[in-house]
Amino acid sequence: MELLSNLGLGFSVALTFTNIFYCFLGVVLGTLIGVLPGIGPVPTIAMLLPITYALPPVSALIMLAGIYYGAQYGGSTTAILVNLPGESSSVVTCIDGYQMARQGRAGKALAVAAIGSFIAGTFATLVVAGFAPPLAEVALKFGPAEYFSLMVLGLISAVVLASGSLVKAIGMIVLGLLLGIIGTDVNSGLQRYTFGIPELSDGIGFVVVAMGLFAFAEIIINLEHRGHREVFTDKVSNLMLTWKEFKEVLPAIARGTGIGSVLGILPGGGALLSAFAAYTIEKKISKEPQSFGKGNIRGVAAPESANNSGSQASFIPLLTLGIPPNAVMALMVGAMTIHSIQPGPQVMTSNPQLFWGLIASMWIGNLMLVVLNLPMIGIWVKLLQVPYRLLYPAILVFCCIGTYSLQNNVFDVVLTVVFGVLGWIFVKLECEPAPLLLGFILGPLMEENLRRALLLSRGDPTVFVTRPISATLIALAAILLIIVALPMIRKKREEAFHEEAA
Repeated sequence: MELLSNLGLGFSVALTFTNIFYCFLGVVLGTLIGVLPGIGPVPTIAMLLPITYALPPVSALIMLAGIYYGAQYGGSTTAILVNLPGESSSVVTCIDGYQMARQGRAGKALAVAAIGSFIAGTFATLVVAGFAPPLAEVALKFGPAEYFSLMVLGLISAVVLASGSLVKAIGMIVLGLLLGIIGTDVNSGLQRYTFGIPELSDGIGFVVVAMGLFAFAEIIINLEHRGHREVFTDKVSNLMLTWKEFKEVLPAIARGTGIGSVLGILPGGGALLSAFAAYTIEKKISKEPQSFGKGNIRGVAAPESANNSGSQASFIPLLTLGIPPNAVMALMVGAMTIHSIQPGPQVMTSNPQLFWGLIASMWIGNLMLVVLNLPMIGIWVKLLQVPYRLLYPAILVFCCIGTYSLQNNVFDVVLTVVFGVLGWIFVKLECEPAPLLLGFILGPLMEENLRRALLLSRGDPTVFVTRPISATLIALAAILLIIVALPMIRKKREEAFHEEAA
């Protein structure tokens, strides 16, 4: 009964005209950037963070959340029609979705992607509503030592699940932690790593780092790619599944939804890992594995369901523990911080309207998406024909205006450009920037909880291993790092990410 009353509160917040409008705006923007290859939700949310200053906190988070799970819907359109993943988690959808389009079954592929996404999104929202409250109650028992150990586990998990070299991922985490402590030390008042630059005395802005590493870097990278895009515009028909086809894909949708709901919670996981795992499992249990990659409809249903449920399940650690499991959730932490909201279990008790309003908006957003996507296929296809030479300069101008508007400071724009070049260099060196962003977000929080734990224990460092919950989290982090460092596991991991990239 308590859950029903909480959901009633959530719907009363989400169904106001203002929040419905921002939910609609979020899912439309999400679908738009999902359709356009090479942009994605991370750069878009980074670009829109300055706008959220002027919005109510609930409306801002509802819009940003809509962009995230809306991009999962839109990414499938490009993957199926152009063989380009509009969003990273749609890379698996290209394998069978594009082959279906070549066979004249683009409508069926788009339909199963929309239906699977809606079912998965609805179920994942139920998971968030059901599991978040008890998990938040457990989190309320956490002290500074437990929070520090939890953040260590989160960073180690992000390292393990990051693609590419393990050493490079650890290096990016450490670099993010170092960037996070630039500025004035709260306790001593001394400036750290500012190099005499007055603008760095307050630290580096979160928006500056996010926009540079993702928005600017993505544009630079995409400008290098040239090639003809074959768009199947004249074959998008038969957008309804037959009953036989629906019965065929329903088990795949159910399995993909379950996999995404579990893997989405893991730090570093989310939509991409969920989609890859769902496709792999579907292929292994199939009686005709050779049909995958040749237009098997289950090869579209499973990853599309998984990436949507994974994207929404990733809100659980953010809302209950205050730990962002991926780069998009790290941006959501930034949005909450902008509005002076401390992510974690206190959100549910101190601001229940925000917590339950955000959850309820996910149902509304998923309903909007399934209604919007199929009838508007023609519009999305037209957008695929927009020349990038017109699109990218407009995005860059918008980014610069947004960055400057934060503090009316040209130095922030220059710093964003610097991080954009760094992001491009990181990609060339095969260093994933997402762990750096997680380290940058969690660094100050880790330092704060480390100092607080040592202060309460009177300088005794064993407090992290003598408290049961903290010791368990530290042990899990150590075991995870040792396991992934084993030669056999490391080889399998590299093979998996190589197959995913291919």
